[in-house]
Amino acid sequence: MSGPAAVIAGLGAWLPPRVVTNDDLAARLDTTDSWIRERTGIRERRRVGAGMATGDLAVEAGRLALKASGSDSADTVVLATTTPDRPCPATAPEVAARLGLSGAAAFDVSAVCTGFLYALAAAAGLVATGTAERVLLIGAEAYSTILDPDDRTTAAIFGDGAGAVVLRAGRPEEPGAVGRCVLGSDGDHSDLIRIPAGGSRQRSAGGPADPQDHYFRMDGRKVYRHAVERMTAAAHQALAAAGWTADEVDRLAAHQANARITDAVAERLGVPPQRRLANIGRVGNTAAASVPLLLAEETAAGRLREGDRTLLAAFGGGLTWGAATVVWPRVTAYVNTEAEAA
Repeated sequence: MSGPAAVIAGLGAWLPPRVVTNDDLAARLDTTDSWIRERTGIRERRRVGAGMATGDLAVEAGRLALKASGSDSADTVVLATTTPDRPCPATAPEVAARLGLSGAAAFDVSAVCTGFLYALAAAAGLVATGTAERVLLIGAEAYSTILDPDDRTTAAIFGDGAGAVVLRAGRPEEPGAVGRCVLGSDGDHSDLIRIPAGGSRQRSAGGPADPQDHYFRMDGRKVYRHAVERMTAAAHQALAAAGWTADEVDRLAAHQANARITDAVAERLGVPPQRRLANIGRVGNTAAASVPLLLAEETAAGRLREGDRTLLAAFGGGLTWGAATVVWPRVTAYVNTEAEAA
């Protein structure tokens, strides 16, 4: 007899209200709206306001997901993020306390843009072993706080936001049960996506860090190749574990890194455009928040429906990557994406 499975019970998404358009960036950087759209597919992205941090985004998305699940309880809170409120302690315990979940197990997961899938695997494992009955899983990022404001490439790509999913213990065969999570990493290429300063390696070297080393850096050309190859391979493995063919995939929910990356992965898999979910044009790359934010928005909009065979895939720094499958359940998603001008 198989053990319990983690089943999706509710979703939430929250975006900070401040919108930064391509034209806003072009007004102060050497770029244009057309340059950004052609290379990334992004029109605009959200930014946190003064004093707003990742934990604030996580609380808002988590509250909406709990409401959507029909219960304000959870015995475990897992937060996937690259931008914790501070290096120590983890942000998840404070998020849990602010949601009225003091006493719940709570921890952060750091796998950059693959963070949500790594956290999903961890949460599913906790449910499978009976350690947890209800998990609030959140992906939240305030990426604008680690970007060089004068770097036109990263400033154009990344956005802030949060998405959350409530998982409950259920049966492996029921809709919403998370299938096998395929995960991988390659630390030989860790320098392709990095923030050089702020960790023990830089601090132990002695002397002050170059101010530029506190900002996020990425080798875009090499990342593109790895992202396409690794996500495609992981997706094939997840499909095989589920016993699905690519033709049977109703919805592809890939990490919204870059429209060209998503399209390349989908084309290699053979998933046609009408089956690809996307919101990158409006929100940019929200890193660990990307997949849950996409799932919540598409569910609320009715584009992700009960019975849809859904393939999840992501790639991030580390290097890390992952994929998973789920037959979409009848589930509620609440989103708050109200916008205001920058």
